[in-house]
Amino acid sequence: MLSGHELMQEREHSSMQRRTVGLAVVLSLLLPLPIGAETSESAAVLGPKWMTVHQVKSLVGPSVRIDEQGTVSAAWVEEEKDTRTVLFAKSDKPGGPLGAAVPVNQPSEAVYYRQESPAFTVQGNDVFVAWSLTHPKLTPDTPFAGELRLSMSRDGGQTFAPSILVNDDGQVIQHTFDSMQSAPNGTLHLAWIDGREGKKEPGTFVARSVDHGQTVTKNFKIDDGTCVCCRTAVATSADGIVYVAWRKIFEGNIRETVVAQSVDGGETFSPSVVVGHDRWVYPACPHRPASLGVDRSGRLYVVWYTEGADETPALYLAYSDDQGKSFSPRQQLNRSRGTFPDHPQMAVDPAGRIVVVWEEQSPVRREVVVSYSLNRGRSFTQPIKVNEKNGQTPTVAVNQHGTVVMGWKEHAMPAHRLVIQMMQFPDASIAAGKTGDDGP
Repeated sequence: MLSGHELMQEREHSSMQRRTVGLAVVLSLLLPLPIGAETSESAAVLGPKWMTVHQVKSLVGPSVRIDEQGTVSAAWVEEEKDTRTVLFAKSDKPGGPLGAAVPVNQPSEAVYYRQESPAFTVQGNDVFVAWSLTHPKLTPDTPFAGELRLSMSRDGGQTFAPSILVNDDGQVIQHTFDSMQSAPNGTLHLAWIDGREGKKEPGTFVARSVDHGQTVTKNFKIDDGTCVCCRTAVATSADGIVYVAWRKIFEGNIRETVVAQSVDGGETFSPSVVVGHDRWVYPACPHRPASLGVDRSGRLYVVWYTEGADETPALYLAYSDDQGKSFSPRQQLNRSRGTFPDHPQMAVDPAGRIVVVWEEQSPVRREVVVSYSLNRGRSFTQPIKVNEKNGQTPTVAVNQHGTVVMGWKEHAMPAHRLVIQMMQFPDASIAAGKTGDDGP
């Protein structure tokens, strides 16, 4: 017999199936612009673009999500007159636009001034947002100290309860550069960078919530020698394997992207494994995170930035078919020779269709570009530009139907604006027939 929670999920799933309206068709009618392929049948289709103007002092973000019905959610941070607010908004209909923004933090909760785009996840009507609070005991000697907080909404993001504390050390230090992912069983997995042991380099720490965000488990460290400000990344597979990625410092200031995995639901983690063997020597933190994704066959994908032994800025993708124990040869994604590629983010749907967004910087412009693969990472389309004004910090998500949402911020003086761009992958069977998607 199903429990009340399981029965509710089953009813939601059945209702979702009845209400699905074919967002791919909607998008193609709104803006039938195939990209990256010769025929529209085998190409992704760019959908509508939505913009919101924010006349504030500064803007951070956004992060984006899309559910199986096509509802788009976003979270970001605004600063006005030295007051910072974490905000959440979602669309009232599939594909956008976003509705009214709702504050996530309480008025008494001071958001850390170097807050990254908030990490968040959506489980049905529950919304969970992780963010950093300026430490209540902040002093001039501890200017970067903060607490990692978890906020929760039970009404689809209309209101948020007071946040709970994630880190359990009680120290006046930095707890940030966090990431969060929801496993298929509903467990929330969090990872972040933490210097509680007082070592020269901080560690990568993890925790989880197994009761829908009411409490957080005891924190534990999965590795030392973490690059201090390259954000962590978390992904979970359909069978519950948890992956965490970060940049690790090796002897001689060699900085490599590494991955650790947990096969017991986040209770323990394997030793970290180097992904690209880039041999990048850099005596500081590059402030550039990796991105993770897993398809339904269990293939783990990693996208990251490095300059390698030859000090050439580049973005790479590699994948693993043995649960992160080893990785394929890396594949370069950026192709422009006249720009600087930066801040890559990736999303992977169950069929192994991959979309990657990043910045292409020149002395006078910052462009946001997108490239995708329909064949589980064997090949990628030529990157195309999607922004209008100077674009920055792109992010991306995809649902199981292959509907993609991309988000970024643009500088449009005297204001800032957030941009949401939709894209639809072709039908999975068409993609497989055109590209050999079922291959290795």
